[in-house]
Amino acid sequence: MITVRPSIPEDIPAQRELWKLAFGDSDQYIDNFYNTYYRPERVVVLEEEGGVRSMTAWFDTSFVVPGQGEYRAAYLYAVATHPRCRGRGLAGKLLAGADEYFRSLGIPAVTTVPAEASLHNFFGANGFRECFRILGGSLRREEIPLPPSNLLHSASAEEYGQVREALLRDIPHIAYPKDALAYQAGCCALGDGGLFVGETGAGPVCLCTERADDELVIVKECLGSDMRPIYLDLPRIAPARRWELRQPRSQETSVGVNENLGKFGMLKWLDPEAESAWDWDTVGYLGLAFD
Repeated sequence: MITVRPSIPEDIPAQRELWKLAFGDSDQYIDNFYNTYYRPERVVVLEEEGGVRSMTAWFDTSFVVPGQGEYRAAYLYAVATHPRCRGRGLAGKLLAGADEYFRSLGIPAVTTVPAEASLHNFFGANGFRECFRILGGSLRREEIPLPPSNLLHSASAEEYGQVREALLRDIPHIAYPKDALAYQAGCCALGDGGLFVGETGAGPVCLCTERADDELVIVKECLGSDMRPIYLDLPRIAPARRWELRQPRSQETSVGVNENLGKFGMLKWLDPEAESAWDWDTVGYLGLAFD
């Protein structure tokens, strides 16, 4: 018999095993989730014959649509099925059961960021549609002149969230609560990165950095009207030979970012009325992704 339900604390060992098998993350990385964001009701599991076979965590976020409203949105994260149980449609059953759980909570929207390109098809077959895109680019150390601008400083989750919301107020976007941003800050700290804010002549800016390896730092989002002074500060706050940049739209730069608008996150409406009001040609911004 298959049951989809909110998790209980006794499920944690099985959840951690699934997480590690699916994604290969370290114990420290997984600990960060359970120490900063986890509550039993924030993980949905599929149980079969007394064992947890599939799971998804979810972040309680808001989908902010200027001129239309603000919708509570469940952002699915760490969707995983035990390797011995794959190929039996359990992940689809998990998502369907999670939808029913979210409806019971009055949540009208679900979002996710597929971990790889092929998974866009899987989530598409389970009711999701493309919605959130990013402008991606990269910078190399030799492209950034010295000296650094020294405009950025480390920010708390609360300060970062306040600046982020002010910068995104005019575009459809996912807003994150303080505890979700605290989880992101913990992920960043494990990779010698962090949350940063600053002020330029054109107004406030913020960015989130996370180290991928010895040579590459991912700038998971960089927001502001003029990012040029901020790019100059990257070698100081996040030393690397190369930086991968993500942002919601084209921004002026003097250091030659090569931009590419790419698929990123997907959306499923659980409320027919909210879906009827949504224009699927609209490009939203999800941002951090916790990848």
